[in-house]
Amino acid sequence: MAPVSAEKSSTFLRALLEKFIALYGAKPRFVQAPGRVNLIGEHTDYNDGFVLPVAIQFHTTVAISPRTDRRLLVSSQNYSEQIEFDMHALPSLARHHWSDYVVGVAQKLSEQGFPVPGANLLIHGDVPQGAGLSSSASLEVAVCQALLQVAQEKMNGVDMALLCQRAENEFVGARCGIMDQFVSVHGQKDHALLLDCRSLTFTPEPIPVDVRLVICNTMVRHSVAGGEYNQRRRECEIGANYFAGVFHGVKALRDISLEQFAQHSADLPQTVRKRCRHVITENARVLAAAEALKLHDLPRFAQLMRESHASLRDDFQVSCSELDLMVELAGKVDGVFGSRMTGGGFGGCTINLVRSRDVDVFQSTVAQSYHAATGQPPEIYVCTAGDGVHQLD
Repeated sequence: MAPVSAEKSSTFLRALLEKFIALYGAKPRFVQAPGRVNLIGEHTDYNDGFVLPVAIQFHTTVAISPRTDRRLLVSSQNYSEQIEFDMHALPSLARHHWSDYVVGVAQKLSEQGFPVPGANLLIHGDVPQGAGLSSSASLEVAVCQALLQVAQEKMNGVDMALLCQRAENEFVGARCGIMDQFVSVHGQKDHALLLDCRSLTFTPEPIPVDVRLVICNTMVRHSVAGGEYNQRRRECEIGANYFAGVFHGVKALRDISLEQFAQHSADLPQTVRKRCRHVITENARVLAAAEALKLHDLPRFAQLMRESHASLRDDFQVSCSELDLMVELAGKVDGVFGSRMTGGGFGGCTINLVRSRDVDVFQSTVAQSYHAATGQPPEIYVCTAGDGVHQLD
């Protein structure tokens, strides 16, 4: 499975236009925001650390037109459902429904003083859901940009990413870090972003032209709003608070060096110590991986990916048997420059850097072997790095 071609995209937009006119009797504007895959740097973003994500060519597309009242009419093609809201009386609590992401963004825009008018929205997403590829961030960013357009307002990219993160943290209830929303806004074609999640500065790092990003979906579903994800955050906070009592100026695990951890971690509970070790070593791996990309040192990048997966499996304990199997199978195929789980964990996908000429063999070999071992056929997506949120003609 690969992103749609330009011809198919044009056909898709014409169909969305016709559907919108049939629903609302108006012509819309179109906004598109990508999902993402993270090459390395897992569970470091909410610890003020470093990540190396890529915007992928799977998107949420929002068609939108203004209304003369202050009502939001929101239709989803994915769920074949329409929901209506009053901007004067938005729900105060999430309903654990896909519309929570729309309401959360609208609420945060209003709180920041943006005069969001009524609007008609039609939403279509092709980011695989529950796979750890940030379908939720893609939806939030696309809705935010679309609402800003009908309000004839502008917001800089960093502020947009932060607003969408707050919508997910405070309204939806998922304590995600900033990475997903940030790369959905700032993604760059053919580049990964080395992002400092504290300063929100980033450096584009080129993806080698002879490499494809191949995402293998185990088809094991998870919810990032679940208790395990939030528990990992609490354990990291316990560790950061401990080190803040040892070293002056520590605000997050990002501030602890490998040497400081080795010298002062013995008094931590075993589970918390393992969580901290993952975050601290993972930050070092991200910086080394960005340097390896810059030097086109793919064997070094592959080694760092292997170390990252082992750390996520053993220290952070967010992998699962299906993810471990997928990584093992990938490691047996020629032309693979690294494989690891990606996303929050507890299921979802692996990310694989594969030499372009070996992609077809990789797909068939891994798919057949995984299906034979689990009885479940995987989905495999061949991607390149794409741009962040943008308006479509």
